[in-house]
Amino acid sequence: MRALLWLLLAASVLANVFISTFAGWSGGLQIAGSVCTGAVLLGSAVGLWLTRLRNQG
Repeated sequence: MRALLWLLLAASVLANVFISTFAGWSGGLQIAGSVCTGAVLLGSAVGLWLTRLRNQG
């Protein structure tokens, strides 16, 4: 599960960089792509935070 969340986190960062620099999208299409990749990034970050190992002590 954590490996999948890490993969999603990395993929969303790379996708966001691609959309913002290389895709050539503009206007609403770029905003929609950035919002989607940002939602995946935030979701995977929250999932990783919720599944973190906690030290007892």
